[in-house]
Amino acid sequence: MAGASLLALLDDIATLLDDISLMTKVAAKKTAGVLGDDLALNAEQVSGVRADRELPVVWAVAKGSFVNKAILVPSALLISAFMPWAITPLLMLGGAFLCFEGVEKIAHKFLHSDEAGKAAHKKEHLDALQNAKVDLVALEKTRIKGAIRTDFILSAEIIVITLGAVQAATFLTQVSVLVAIAVLMTIGVYGLVGGIVKIDDVGLLLVKKSKENQNKVYEVLGLGLLSLAPKLMKFLSVAGTIAMFTVGGGILMHGIPGSHEVMHHLEENLHAVATVGSALAFSVPVLLNIVLGLFAGAVLVLGATVIGRIRKKS
Repeated sequence: MAGASLLALLDDIATLLDDISLMTKVAAKKTAGVLGDDLALNAEQVSGVRADRELPVVWAVAKGSFVNKAILVPSALLISAFMPWAITPLLMLGGAFLCFEGVEKIAHKFLHSDEAGKAAHKKEHLDALQNAKVDLVALEKTRIKGAIRTDFILSAEIIVITLGAVQAATFLTQVSVLVAIAVLMTIGVYGLVGGIVKIDDVGLLLVKKSKENQNKVYEVLGLGLLSLAPKLMKFLSVAGTIAMFTVGGGILMHGIPGSHEVMHHLEENLHAVATVGSALAFSVPVLLNIVLGLFAGAVLVLGATVIGRIRKKS
């Protein structure tokens, strides 16, 4: 009898762990859009400090990110327990914000491009780093605070999207998945950020070694890494923006009454197409999410711009 009870308990634990693992994968997939943007933004935030202080700054921001999630996870669980009706509106708000942010990034890139201003800002920052009178500790603290504030917004989006994915699960599964996503995303993001901001330093080290050892392989690898660093940052920024529309548009699409059935029938019909059915069934819904995300983001940015101008005039 005791043995049967133990086996039943182990079976329940195995089922629970399987559910947690499956839901964590689903939540990770849904939050991937925020992850790309999180990587690009945080790598950009900490890349302007001295080379020997980059990793300490990344670590300081990572600790701030853990604090952010320590606040956000219990808050999300309280909402799930006492105000479950608020999850869908919060998801819709999170999706709308992602779309707004994506369009705002595109608009800033193409409508407010100021290369001279950027160059002047960069020169001012480099002069500050070289000026002994400038308090570099205060400069670092300002950057860290800014990065932690940015992380709080992105972390809130990740937690809300994760909560939406585990909305129907048991409380214990919700806790486990939220904690798992919070820890894995923080370690993953800031581990990668630490690696990204050090790519150029590794490249310089290899170039230096190549001169000392007359080794062409080191030189090629070093120059390759130096060339890769800015391209990787640009790729992450572009991929993150596209993913914001994919995820944000997808959240808004699922929030529209009846859209789930329409999308399901569409996918079934696309699957029936000869040869390219599977590819179409995957790509068309994604493109529709992106289009909806772009449209929603454009409307929100336009609305925010009009309200901003009215407030400025008044």
